[in-house]
Amino acid sequence: MRVLVVDDELRTAALLKRGLGEEGYAVDVAHEATDALWRANEFGYDAVVLDVLLPGMDGFEVCRRLRDEGCWAPVLLLTARDAVEDRVRGLDAGADDYLTKPFSFSELTARIRALIRRGSGERPVILQVGDLRLDPGRRQVWVGQAEVALSAKEFALLELFLSHPGQVLSRTQILEQVWDFAYDGGSNVVDQYVRYLRRKIDLPFGVVSLETVRGAGYRLRAPQGPPSPG
Repeated sequence: MRVLVVDDELRTAALLKRGLGEEGYAVDVAHEATDALWRANEFGYDAVVLDVLLPGMDGFEVCRRLRDEGCWAPVLLLTARDAVEDRVRGLDAGADDYLTKPFSFSELTARIRALIRRGSGERPVILQVGDLRLDPGRRQVWVGQAEVALSAKEFALLELFLSHPGQVLSRTQILEQVWDFAYDGGSNVVDQYVRYLRRKIDLPFGVVSLETVRGAGYRLRAPQGPPSPG
């Protein structure tokens, strides 16, 4: 199994390389972001151990760029920061796990083993269907090159549709995912918010991406022109 260690602290990187080597891993080391990006895209690593506090480009951005470039090797972030906000930021950037310094080496190796077992299947950071893109970490939405401002509920509704492209979602399914189980399933709130979304992501651009499937619910399709929304 091949592991890439990314850490600008030479002593820490050397210790990780030696320890992981003793565990039977083939270990490469990168001390800066550009080298890490090149290595990760050039070689098929089974896991990447990535320090957050890198000079120039931090580990969050390195991870995001890896995912944007189609590199899906499991990423374990190492950091001295233990704030919840930092952990959320790392996971939203596409990391698979997060370990706070100081840590035990046995825990590090256990987490690496778990990541390798999980594999490196594609897990897009940005959800996209046609020209419609949504970044869950940055809470941003674009249609083509135009950024679109959405409310929190509109964003959650669009994220649900983008996670199930081409799939018909009933009003009940949408209520349970975007609102909560206790919400009145007979309410027309779903229809209202679908209309709000259409006014922002469809009408200004002359497309219909949110379709009404009569008697069933709604479906997101790739924008292709102006058939009736129902």
